[in-house]
Parts: sequence; structure tokens; C-alpha cells
Amino acid sequence: MGEQQHVKFPQEVIDEYAALGVDLQALFSAGHLGTRMGVQILEASADRVVGTMPVEGNTQPYGLLHGGASAVLAETLGSVGSMLHGGTRKIAVGVDLNCTHHRGVRSGLVTGVATPVHRGRTTATYEIVISDEQGRRVCSARLTCLLRDAAPAGTDG
Repeated sequence: MGEQQHVKFPQEVIDEYAALGVDLQALFSAGHLGTRMGVQILEASADRVVGTMPVEGNTQPYGLLHGGASAVLAETLGSVGSMLHGGTRKIAVGVDLNCTHHRGVRSGLVTGVATPVHRGRTTATYEIVISDEQGRRVCSARLTCLLRDAAPAGTDG
């Protein structure tokens, strides 16, 4: 649990970041929190981001998947999509996240799929659908990120 798998990026995205000396795998990983929670990003592009998270270790006292864990998965996937949309000159900062929890899950993996609702110059909004292993919707989420100009190399921004 917590090991980052190799994310599938479009070749043009890999080339764009490699030309800047940026390690895409590190930049678009689930981060420290996502790693602790076992989030794994399986596929990533501005059009679709897919990731999984185990239920085990991410439950609330009743033994159900914690709503906050679903929120972490949703924000991770939507943020990755927003960053890929913004490209190398922008950073994505989450400004609004909402989640509706539809059903409880006690075991297995949940899978989140983030798709764009809006991709503009200054904001990006993604819908994230989280499903259980039977394909039943567990959570519907929406994340909006502000796309800020990235700080030039060597500055704190």
C-alpha cells in the first residue's frame, strides 16, 4: 500500500515537462497524504484522470469508507487534471470541493474518474465519480481549481 505506480501520460506531455527538466512522476503523484492513504494514479491526462484507493485503512468508526478519504481521492484526481490542463506555466490551487456520498463501502478498492466540466484560462472544474468494485457510485464530487501563474525558476512566487 502506498507505492506509486507508473502513471500513463500522453507522450506530448512527457516531452513538454522533460524539456524543462521536470520529473512528471514526482510532480503528479498523489503526494504524501495520498501515499499514506494508498492512492494510486493509474491514468492521467487533461481529459481524464483515473485513480484507486483501498477502503482498508481509510474508514470511519462504523467501518465504512470515510467521507474525507473520498474527498482526498477526488481532490487528488481533479488537481492532477487541472495541472495537466494548465500546463507548465500554471499551478492549480483548489478553491472549491464538494462531495455527495451515496453509499457506504466496507472493503476493497474504490476507483475515481475525473473528467472536465470546464477548462478555462484561470479556472478548471472537474467532476469526479468514485465507484466501488461492483461499479456502484459511492461518491459524486466536483473540484474547481484556480490556475495561477507558476513562479519563474529560482523564485518563491
